[in-house]
Formats: sequence, C-alpha cells, structure tokens
Amino acid sequence: MESLVRGGTRWRRFAVVMVPSVAATAAIGVALAQGALAASFAVSGQEFKVHADTLNGRGFVQYGNVDVQHGKKGAVPVAVSAFKSATITGLCQSVVVPAPIIGDVTLRLTAGNNGKKVQASNLYIDLNQLNADATFYDINIGVAAGDTDPSYAVPEPSVAKDEDHGGASSFAQEAKSAVLKNVNQTAWATSAGTFKLAGLSMSVKKGSGSGVECY
Repeated sequence: MESLVRGGTRWRRFAVVMVPSVAATAAIGVALAQGALAASFAVSGQEFKVHADTLNGRGFVQYGNVDVQHGKKGAVPVAVSAFKSATITGLCQSVVVPAPIIGDVTLRLTAGNNGKKVQASNLYIDLNQLNADATFYDINIGVAAGDTDPSYAVPEPSVAKDEDHGGASSFAQEAKSAVLKNVNQTAWATSAGTFKLAGLSMSVKKGSGSGVECY
C-alpha cells in the first residue's frame, strides 16, 4: 500500500483486523483479547466490507490516493478517510476468502454492540465506495492535501516502505468533526494507531453474501 507525504510528514497506514489466513486470525484474536490492537495487519489485493451504526470522529481529513496491492489487482485508486480519533457503535467488518474444495468462507468481526463502543486513534480507511448519512462540522472542501490543517487529523509518525503516489497538491477536504450514521463501505485497508474493540465477536462461516457478510 502507498502512503502520502504531507508537508514533510509521511502518512502511516498499516492495515488491521481482516487477514485471510487461519494463523493470522489466531494472532489477531490473542492481541484483541488484551484489550487493544496496534495496527499491523494487511489485506493484500482484496477488498472487504465495513458497516457501522454510528461513527463520531474528530480531526477528519479525506484525500485521493493510490494503493499498490501486491496481488492480481495491481494499483487501486482509493479515497483515504482519516480521523484523529473516533468512537464507533455497531461495527462489523467482513472479508470473503475463496477456499479450496469448500468454496467461499467469510471471516466476520463485530464489536461495539449492546451499549459498548469501539475507540480508535489515528484511524485510516482506504475505500472505494461509501454510503452513509453524514454531517460535517467546520468543513473545508477543495484544499490541497499539503495544505490541510495539522490540528485536524495528525498521522502517527512512521517510515513508509513504498513510493508515494498522492502528492501534496492532490484534492482534499477536512473538518473539525464528523458524524456518520448507517455506514456501509467497501475498503481495501483499515488501520489505526490503536483499535479498542469492546464486545468483540469473531466468526468464520461457509458462504458469502447477504446474511453472512456485514451487508
């Protein structure tokens, strides 16, 4: 995946949560059982679905970029949505993994239900489709990515491994805060500095589509 250099600061995004292998799933389960997961897992060359009943975020920045997937898809254009902090209810993430002999298998994760909330810091989502009811506060639209206010969304410092494709002059928008409801999105990567998943539930089911995936 690619990252964007903004004003000399490199935007960090390591994907988290959805990894299509049994070993990786077990590792995630152990980390999440400890209460918080630092972003360090990737879905390479595969999109997945994310649903949230509500997402209340502060320090919002969105810009266009290109993810290089090291698989059959190659370079993928994405919109990167970044939040300095976010509180989420009714979170669901699902990824479909083709399996030999038995066909599609869906790995599904839910959290933030029954009065509990998911907490995330330095949250990044590389998406190619989003449907939601959204309200933005103190929003600036059409700013250059290199000119976004650092008090809005501050990325966690890191050293990226890949060449950048975004560029400081690319189109961006920013807001002090945002409220999204009934969120359905298709993403290539979700990452966070810290992801606290209250009420975590994970399942692996045969099949795909409605009733198995998040939506």
